[in-house]
This record gives sequence, C-alpha cells and structure tokens, in this order.
Amino acid sequence: MSIDTDRPAAAAGTFDLGGDLTVTRMGFGAMRITGEGIWGEPGDRAGAIALLRRTVELGVDLIDTADSYGPFVSEELIREALHTGGSDPYSGVTIATKAGLIRTGPGEWHTLGRPAYLRFACEMSLRRLGVETIDLFQLHRIDPEVTAEDQFAELQSLQDEGKIRHIGLSEVDADALAHARDHLDVVSVQNRYNLLDRGSEAVLEACTQAGIGFIPWFPVATGELARPGGPLDDLAAETGATPAQLALAWLLHRSPVMLPIPGTSSIPHLEENVAASQVTLTETQVAQLDALA
Repeated sequence: MSIDTDRPAAAAGTFDLGGDLTVTRMGFGAMRITGEGIWGEPGDRAGAIALLRRTVELGVDLIDTADSYGPFVSEELIREALHTGGSDPYSGVTIATKAGLIRTGPGEWHTLGRPAYLRFACEMSLRRLGVETIDLFQLHRIDPEVTAEDQFAELQSLQDEGKIRHIGLSEVDADALAHARDHLDVVSVQNRYNLLDRGSEAVLEACTQAGIGFIPWFPVATGELARPGGPLDDLAAETGATPAQLALAWLLHRSPVMLPIPGTSSIPHLEENVAASQVTLTETQVAQLDALA
C-alpha cells in the first residue's frame, strides 16, 4: 500500500458505509473537545478549532459527534472549524452525529428516545452543522421506555424526508441489531470495544458478516497493559509503535468493517493516534494482542 506521509490516515484504507459513502477507516471522535465532564465550552476554544482542522489535514474524513456532547458544543465547534459553505460544506468530510441522550449536568446522561424528541434533535443538529442532510445519524441509545418500533419509524421518516442519509445505532446487542434491521437499513453500530473490553464480540461478528460499519468507542484502553514492564513493552519495542498505536492497529486488523474513532483534545496525541494507521502487524503480533484480553 502506498502511504501518504502528509495524510497518514489514508494508510488505514477505506470502508463504504451503506455501500455508497466512502470513509477512511481511521476516524476521530469529537466528544473530548468540549469542557470537563463533556459539559460546556472547552478551556481553549481556539485550540479545539485547531485540533479539528489538523484532524482533516491528517487525512481523517469521518468525524463522530453527538448533540449531547457539550451539549451542542461539539457540533458548533465542528461547524466553526470545518464548514466551508457551498453544496459540499465539509469538503468530503463525513460528519456523523447522534441523538437519544439528554444532559442535566457534567457527567450526567439520560436516555430519551421519544419520536418527537428525536425529530427535534435531528432538526437542531441540521441547523448547528449547517447542512441539509446529515450523512450518518445514529440513535445514541434505544430508549427502553419507548417502543423500539416507534423510534425506528421516526428515523425512517427522517430518512425518507431526506434529512438523514444513513442510519446507525449505538450500544446495542446482537438481538437488538437484528430487530432494528427488520425495520431499518442500519449501516453502522457504535459500541464500546477495545483490546481489554470485547463484550461486543457477537455484534462485531454480525456487522462483519453483514458489511455493517463497526465504530468502536473508547478504542484505546491499554491500562495496565501499557505499564513499564507490562505486556505491551516488548511488542512496542519490537514494532516501534506506542501502546496506543498498537491498540488501534489491532482494531484495524481485527475486521474490515472496523472504524476506530479515537478522541483527544491534544494535537500531539491526535497525531500519534492517526499514525497507528501506518503500523503493520505480523500474524504473530496480532495473536499476541489477541491473547491480552
């Protein structure tokens, strides 16, 4: 594979969401560009804008956000940093957002999936992002207090009206995914998954078989594995990669539908994460990483 050193994310390859929306497999999660507790403005707004612009410079063209990040702040920062106007206001960058969680304070999250609220959230995200259609609109959680079919029906209506292009889900098990697919064309699932937490293995397998994008949130979780003298030390020395890069490279190797979205508020950390796209692992090294969970 030819590697563009100016746009290292390209080395991760691409994936077609829904068969017609091509994204680079190394994305960016825009949750942590907000204030502490994912609440309010960042301490350094100019720094957050610079970070988002640097993300695109590195070749990342999938940025994942949600109306609940801030709330609203992440979407507003993305528009300020990247919106260029015209018929393609983000110049080929896919902005994926989510709805279905509301905020009552720092670190506080509550599920709300009433159809009228999902429609309102979509309309406001369209306004904040400055687009006529959201490329990927994800149900942040299926609200257990609302009939799932009603939530799916509202998403389908929004898609039929052209307000969203593709539909994704977040934090679902394999049964919930199968149920949703009886009602919707689901193109992505966003679940927690990393080297240490593989609780969504069945969902990943279902996505791989169906060609559904799998977006692992909290993709870098090396924890004790990265301690001096820990299990990743020898492999890091062998590959020249950092523990975080090993974790991300393993994800990219794990399945062709995997779309990691590591997030950060630091440009050096961003550059380290994206450089994981260029880390090549041998089958032996992958087996070593497989065995760490």
